[in-house]
Formats: sequence, C-alpha cells, structure tokens
Amino acid sequence: MKTSAYYKTKKVTINVLIHIFLLTVAVSCLFPLLWMVSSSLKTQATIFRDMSLWPHQFHFENYYLAWKEGGFGRYFINSIFYTTSVVVSIIIISSMAAYGFSRLKFPGRNILFFMFLAAMMIPIPGSFVPLYVLLNKLHLRNTAIGYILCMVNVGLSTSIFLLKTFFDKMPKELEDAARIDGCSKIGIWWHVALPLAKPVLAVVVVFNALNVWNEYILALIIFDTKSLMPLQVALTTFQGEFITKYPLLMAGLTITALPIIIVYLLMQKYIVKGVTQGAVVG
Repeated sequence: MKTSAYYKTKKVTINVLIHIFLLTVAVSCLFPLLWMVSSSLKTQATIFRDMSLWPHQFHFENYYLAWKEGGFGRYFINSIFYTTSVVVSIIIISSMAAYGFSRLKFPGRNILFFMFLAAMMIPIPGSFVPLYVLLNKLHLRNTAIGYILCMVNVGLSTSIFLLKTFFDKMPKELEDAARIDGCSKIGIWWHVALPLAKPVLAVVVVFNALNVWNEYILALIIFDTKSLMPLQVALTTFQGEFITKYPLLMAGLTITALPIIIVYLLMQKYIVKGVTQGAVVG
C-alpha cells in the first residue's frame, strides 16, 4: 500500500522536474540578451575570439559611438512619438469599440465583430500593397500620420478581442450603480470599465508597444524621408557592404531593447492577470 510519504516524495519530485524545465527555458531565453550585452562591451577584434559572457575589458565607449554614428537621437525621438501615439490611439479606440460590442445592441454587431476577428488572420505583409495604394491616394504616404494610422490598424483587432472578453465578464451591477449616480454610457466606460480593465490594458499596451517599437519593413515602404524613419533603421548603419561593426550593432540593439524592457517591468503585475484571466474582474 502506498503511504502518504510516497505521495509526498512523488509530488516533490514532480515539482523539482517542473522547476528544472522552467529554469532551462528561462536560461535559453535570457542567454541571447546576455550575449548581446556582453558583445556590446567588446571590440571588433575580440567579439568572436572571446566567447565568455564576462569581457576581459569593458568598452563602454561603444554605446557613445553607437549613439553618435547611428544618429540614434532623431530616430529615438521618432520611435517614442510613433509608439506613444499608436498605443494611446489603440487604447481609446479599441476600448470604446470593445465596450460597444459587449454592451450595446445594434444591427450587424456580431458580423462586425467577426470581421475584426477575421482581420487577425491576415498576415501584416499581406496588407502592404493595399496600404501603399490607399496612402498614396489619400496623400498620406511619407507622413507620420500615415504611418501611425497603419500601425493603429494593425493592433486594433487583437486589442478589441481582448477587451471585449473582459467587458463581457464585467458585472452589470457596477454599471447599474453608475447609472443611478448619473453616469452616461461614456461616463461608465471612462469611470468604471477602463479602471477595472487595467490587467488587459497592460497586455494591450505591451503587445502594441513591442509591435510598433520593433517595426521596420512597413516604415521602409511608407517613408522616403530618412528623418521620419523609426529607431530600427539606425541599426542598419553598422552593417556595411564588406564589414559589420558588431560591437556597435550590439550596443545599438541594447539601447533599442531597454525602453521595452522598462515598460514590461513597470506593467508586469498587471500582465499575468490580463493573460491568464482574459481578464476576470478583481
């Protein structure tokens, strides 16, 4: 007969194996980042000779050179502007649309919602040609507003889906109480729905910020003017026809990754709730 000690030992063994697996996955994910930071502190001559994660000499000047040679200042401001504009626009539009789909009754509601869901299945490169033609006809190509509108369009479908899932689970008693206090539908959306939706909004912010911050191909298609390009374009400065300046490239990649890492860390406590609950009101 199996005793309680046997089951306890079995449970501990399973927990240990799970933790070993999770640690292995974590290390495999973190190693490329550690190697990137380590390589950014080496020289062109030692980056492939010295394979250790701890350089013998730290060359912090690589960050200054990367910022100066890559012209990161202008591109960095552009990416901050694009990312902020797109994320704020998506939060406002998608939350209002999701609340409308969840709470308002109007003809064609389900059809419109399923159209948004269907848009999630279209790969972004598949929309490049129609976007290019549309922006040309609207005289918005090679403009910041044209690029922002395209990126807002890219992130809307997923954001509406996540937020509608949350609003569907939101207790209607909260809205009834708000109506008794004199709130309109817009007031309920602003004062009740959005504050409760913080976990999902955190997921929406990180997902779309990461998408806009890392975008490169669409910017090359829309923009002709170099001064309008986002930060990712600056990284191509270090890749020449015959040689690539790997230490400066790694320093540039580290600079590029830092803002998104900071945003993720600031919203970490909300993200897990938003992903696992989809989200349940807490």
